[in-house]
Parts: sequence; C-alpha cells; structure tokens
Amino acid sequence: MLRPLPAIAASLVLAACERGFLPLGGQFEVGRDPMVLSVGGDAVAGGDLYVLQADGGAAIPITFSVVGEMRPSLSPDGGEVAFLRGGTLTDSLPATVWVLNLLNGSERQVQLPLRAGRPEQVGWSDGGTLVVRTEGGTYHAPAPPADGAAKPVVGPARAAAESSLGVLLGAPAFARAVPCEDPADLCVVGDSGAPALLAEDAGDAARWGDDSVAYLTGGRLVVRPVGPGHPRVVAWSGVPPRPRQLTVFPGATEPR
Repeated sequence: MLRPLPAIAASLVLAACERGFLPLGGQFEVGRDPMVLSVGGDAVAGGDLYVLQADGGAAIPITFSVVGEMRPSLSPDGGEVAFLRGGTLTDSLPATVWVLNLLNGSERQVQLPLRAGRPEQVGWSDGGTLVVRTEGGTYHAPAPPADGAAKPVVGPARAAAESSLGVLLGAPAFARAVPCEDPADLCVVGDSGAPALLAEDAGDAARWGDDSVAYLTGGRLVVRPVGPGHPRVVAWSGVPPRPRQLTVFPGATEPR
C-alpha cells in the first residue's frame, strides 16, 4: 500500500533528525564566532537554513529538510537555533517548533499544548528559555535537551516575552526596527513618536550587536550603525534564492 506524501515527509524529517551531523563542519567555533543565519530557497513550502560568517563569504546550508523551515532565531549563546517547520511538503504555514544544536547537529521538537494552535514566531529570553508566540497566546518553553511543559505567559511578564521577539536596537534598547506603513520599507520606532524611515526597499531586519542593525535590500546584506557611521554591505557568495528572515549572533564577548 502506498503511503501518503505527508507521512513520507514526516518519516524523512524524523530520520534526518535522528542521524545528526556536524552542521557547520568545523568552519565556525560555535558559541564564539559571530554568524548570520537566514532562510533561503524558493520552494512552495518555505526553504532551508543557511549560515554565513559575519564578515562575509560562502553561505553554508545547515538543514536539508523536505518540508519548509522558517523564522529562525539564534540563541543568546550562539549554540542553537530555534525555528518553525511546516507540516507537509506543500504547507507554507508553520506547524511545529524545533531547536537545532549547532555543535552536534541534533534536532528536537518543542512540545506545545494542543490549545496553543499553530506557532507564529519563536525567540529566546535573555536566560535562554524559548519564547513562542502562537495562535492561542505566548508561551515559555524549556530549550532541548531540557524537559518540561510549555507554560503560557500572562500578566506583566507577557510584555517582556513579546519584546524578546522584536528587533530591539541599542543597549539599553531605545527603539525597534519594524516594517513601515509601506511594508516594502524599513522603519525605526521608539517608545513614543512616529516611525522614522531607516531604509527604502528593505526588510528582514535583525539586531547586529549593541550598536548596529542588519537588513536585506535587493538581495544584499547591509549592516548599519544605529548611531553615527556609514552602512556597509557584507560580501557573500553561494547565496540561495530569496534569502530572508535574518537572525544574528554577534559573537562571544567574554574571554575564555
């Protein structure tokens, strides 16, 4: 009897997760070297994840799933990436939350309660706990390999959890990078006041350390200081089709 395509896709994903591999092949000192991670590919259901050195070079694929991956977020220590994954070969909407260990290649699915509904975005708190926004609310979840149930975030803690999913600028943060009224452009908005234009024909912003912001424009990766200074273009090669959804680890700041 023939198996339906969704079942085949799920089997392939599970097999890939169980095997594990060294996703960066020794090209990074994970947890110390700065890196940029993005989604790339033009498949109907999404794309794969790619890593790039912060000073440029070749984009390195680190996932090879038959279903789409989307909306990644690097952990504060640079050792893991959380992301959303579609449910079937043709599903462009996220269905599950996963965490990939960049040291050993192991993947684990993050378990959410059924009432949560579809996940919409995933990020990290400063302490390394996952923050997951879903159709049904916002949750804190332990990052694998830690076990434990995802718990809804309520009350005053919800504002802090939601802020961890935004692109905060500065240290301490004084503004956020957001799409402008014309979503083709990128704006900056503070706690008060109207949005101000950051860049035209730009999007997919990501915090680049304490003093800069990265974004994509015309297929180029641009890093712009949030204070005085000039933007620079990061030279990259082997760029996948439609790079998007940036996340950045700025590198370790503490000496060994």
